[in-house]
Amino acid sequence: MERSRILDEIARYCRAAGMAESTFGRMAVNDGKLVGRIRDGGRISAKTLGRIRSYMAGNPGAQRALLVASDQPVSEQPAAEAVVLQPSAEALPRVRRVETAPRPGGTWGPTDPESDTNFRFFDNRQKYLLFVNTCSEKWVASNRVALELAHIHPRPPAVRVFDAGVGDGTVLARLMRAMHHRFPTTPFYVVGKEVSLEDIRLTLDKMPDRFFEHPASVLVLTNLYYGEAPWLTTRSTKAAGSFVWKECALQGNSAHDFEQQITALQPFLAENWQARIGANGNPVYDRPVALVLYREDHKFLLDPIIPKLGAARAEFDLVVASQPYRARASAEFKAKKVVAPLARALGPGGRLIGIHSRGEDPGMEMIRKVWPDDNPFRTTRHDILKAVKQELGADARELSFNAYSDKRSIFRYDMHTLPSEVTSSIGTSTLFAAWNAAVYVAQVEDGRLEEATLDGRYLDAARDVLRERGGLWFFDESYVISRRRD
Repeated sequence: MERSRILDEIARYCRAAGMAESTFGRMAVNDGKLVGRIRDGGRISAKTLGRIRSYMAGNPGAQRALLVASDQPVSEQPAAEAVVLQPSAEALPRVRRVETAPRPGGTWGPTDPESDTNFRFFDNRQKYLLFVNTCSEKWVASNRVALELAHIHPRPPAVRVFDAGVGDGTVLARLMRAMHHRFPTTPFYVVGKEVSLEDIRLTLDKMPDRFFEHPASVLVLTNLYYGEAPWLTTRSTKAAGSFVWKECALQGNSAHDFEQQITALQPFLAENWQARIGANGNPVYDRPVALVLYREDHKFLLDPIIPKLGAARAEFDLVVASQPYRARASAEFKAKKVVAPLARALGPGGRLIGIHSRGEDPGMEMIRKVWPDDNPFRTTRHDILKAVKQELGADARELSFNAYSDKRSIFRYDMHTLPSEVTSSIGTSTLFAAWNAAVYVAQVEDGRLEEATLDGRYLDAARDVLRERGGLWFFDESYVISRRRD
């Protein structure tokens, strides 16, 4: 029996039964690492395979699982393969899953509405969280963004900052610390855009300390689109009718007080911060939401800064666009949908810093050992700035476009490893972390990943690169768009 079919049957069973793969391994053969070893190329005996099949066939959860690995009717399967019978259609949960893939022109969309693989790269929580916790990109990117604070020229009543994709909040929190260091007594107006509920939770978890250190802060989190979020206004009349606008005036004077009140917002977030897959394969909000937070004891001071529904303005001093688009998208798409709207949101003297992956690094070497012709980084900062100029038309005359030299623009970040971890004997966890980081940065879709993990090639690729390079690192590149001062 092919390894891919075994893994497919187990995966289908676990999805239908609501069971983790490690739990399945323990229940079936008393081995929680069974599935991982099979996926990594490990062999199993006929006896073990028989125990797996017997468990799936005899366990009540199997009655809900469709565990055939081909499109043939069950009756046409060989007797040895048709271990678990197909239940009636009524017994199966109806789940619509979408796999995204690049379309001509670089945009992303659904390839098969009924696909078994629901892949959207930046919504894959396991890959994302493993990447941000094993690599220094967030640290290095936030340091690069903080350098721009020396070049902005805030005007009363506040320093105005927009984060065009807060992610887990690491870059934003570190930036706000740097802002406090540079402008310790100046009020802050900070707007963060994020469609992911999980990321909003992670971001809010970092904010109590920010409100304690810098009391004169207004923080707005929203799930609006790039062309809407800076102005906190929807373009659709229908969406405007369902706009959820919530103000939260934090009481107390300690980070603990603020944390308790922010944590109490979880039911509100769970109810309203919902997203679905749109026609182009990207996430769209079910309803627009804006969450406004500030300290109650500073409301009098912050009143001119606190945004009002339908009357918010952009005019930001700093716009942060760190990894706001898919690498494989076209320059025209990136400019029209993301960068140009953000450039329009700049105030006099404001600066937009864009950051994205560059490639040409050991991470890409690892990818090409498995997929020699893969090229996810087709557009450079020069291509994007050129496309933004064309998209803005006459408005571009008010802006300066700075690609800078490679020495200033390109920066490196590393995967956290000890020297002993990348010498003669490299542990499996290090190999997994390195591979995960490489496929995360290159935005490899799940379909290709599943094929690559069947024969162990990916572990060999990770091991070879780590040994040859003595570690793993990646390159990002940055660019700046600035508006002229009045």
